[in-house]
Amino acid sequence: MTAWFSFIAVLVLTAVVFFGIEAAGLRFIFGVIIPYAAVAVFVVGFVYRILKWTKSPVPFRIPTTCGQEKSLPWIKYNKLENPPGALATVGRMALEVLLFRSLFRNTKAQLRDGPALVYGSSKWLWLGGLAFHWSMLIVVLRHFRFFVDPIPAWVHYLQNLDGFFQVGLPIIYISDIVFLTAVTYLFLRRVVDSKLRYISLASDYFPLFLLGGVGVTGVLMRYFLKVDIVGVKDLAVGLVTGHPVVPEQTGVLFFIHLFLVCVLFAYFPFSKLMHMGGIFLSPTRNLANNNRVKRHINPWDYDVKVHTYEEWEDEFRDRMKEAGMPLEKE
Repeated sequence: MTAWFSFIAVLVLTAVVFFGIEAAGLRFIFGVIIPYAAVAVFVVGFVYRILKWTKSPVPFRIPTTCGQEKSLPWIKYNKLENPPGALATVGRMALEVLLFRSLFRNTKAQLRDGPALVYGSSKWLWLGGLAFHWSMLIVVLRHFRFFVDPIPAWVHYLQNLDGFFQVGLPIIYISDIVFLTAVTYLFLRRVVDSKLRYISLASDYFPLFLLGGVGVTGVLMRYFLKVDIVGVKDLAVGLVTGHPVVPEQTGVLFFIHLFLVCVLFAYFPFSKLMHMGGIFLSPTRNLANNNRVKRHINPWDYDVKVHTYEEWEDEFRDRMKEAGMPLEKE
């Protein structure tokens, strides 16, 4: 049911834009006011969450390690699994952020006949997550051409690389296909697997439907239902420069696409999508494990006034003696 609620919520958002543009003609609100508001919510919310996390105390070094720690010179240690210094920690973080290294090593457990608990590889989730994040990054970078004039050379190179399988016109971008395929897989994975479906919440489905809606409307505009590209770029450049010009000839599909992107931006800081910034602040990943090389003292381990047993006995000596309790000293 949570999946249906999320799906209906995205349909309602789409209907709001459709009737707002077609019936009420609210192009300025959906083309200017809402994008500015969404970006403001995104920036403020993102900064707030990051600052809140940076204030969280980390009194202990708790890096998650899977290899031999550096100790005696003749014992071989694992630099990336158990980084002893800053450089190795940066390398470990780079593999985590760019290639999802810990997810690659993820395993799944199944209860089979016997009964027996069997552990196995779970590489499809790693592949789906990697394909989704990298394709989305490429799509976002390709959209940079709408916000600047002239278009930088690196955007042209990226587009040529993304569309090197030229099949007809317009050129089909590989990232578009990979993005929609990855989002579909991540959704079906939660629906088909009964264990995942049981623990999945609306906050898990809603971003997937939002991303799927953004991808589908983008693909429809590029390959099937044409839009006024000149008007779209004028609006994008105007939003960046602070002098927005709302296109009058652009169809409602573009405003649906833009509105879903705005909802995603505004929703981002308050959702699980904030792992994009949280990964860099995770003490299980961003700390070097040098506990055998350097002594780390708990900053909270300050002197505490205690009430010793001797003091306690002196305080209640008469009552203890009257009750026949043993005393350390008479």
